[in-house]
Amino acid sequence: MPELPKPLPPAERTVGQLVAETIRGYGDHFWRALPLGLVYAAVDQACIRQPWSTQVIVYCAAAPFIAGAFVGACSIVHGRPPTRTAFLVALAVYAPFPLLRGLFLLPGIAWFAYIGLAVPAALVERRSFRAALVRGRTLGTNDYLHAFGSLAALVVVVGVSEQTLTTVLRSQSRSSQRVALFLADLVLSPLLYLGGALLYADQAARVRSSRADLHPPLDADAAGGADTQVKP
Repeated sequence: MPELPKPLPPAERTVGQLVAETIRGYGDHFWRALPLGLVYAAVDQACIRQPWSTQVIVYCAAAPFIAGAFVGACSIVHGRPPTRTAFLVALAVYAPFPLLRGLFLLPGIAWFAYIGLAVPAALVERRSFRAALVRGRTLGTNDYLHAFGSLAALVVVVGVSEQTLTTVLRSQSRSSQRVALFLADLVLSPLLYLGGALLYADQAARVRSSRADLHPPLDADAAGGADTQVKP
């Protein structure tokens, strides 16, 4: 079989490659990441055939669990233990999402792309609550199209895959739609958390690259050469 091309470094990684790396990473840590899917699977079950107002309440009640799942994903991807600050940042970032999701899903994705990377910033860089939020905004806005496109692509991939898997499960067994949907959510929703955690590496590398372009190394010759003597 032909060898697969080597993945690009985070600073140059495309949206498609981020999705592919997320899937590969999920495979490497499948049993550790699988429990993360319990949160969304339970929330989805509670929201089936419920009015918008009830769904908002369900998503608000699930805030600590969803925040904890994202912190857990960041811990798996970056190999750092969860912290209290990262959890509190995750709660703050998640707070507007239930209402944004009720309006339409895209505003929620746009919000997470803008500020959501504050969570891995708090975990990996050990920043304070406020500093993590500032850093998250910097990371998100440095290449916002990449951040937004990556999260949107993950949502599309997971959504389409869930529909396909739900149909397959129902056709291959006598399981009800609810059971099939629960299993599909359980298996596939961890990709959303893991992809968001991995996006941090992309955006952090882009920030470093942009700063290097703005502040190139000083050329000693441009200032008259390093060996230039100072006259008394």
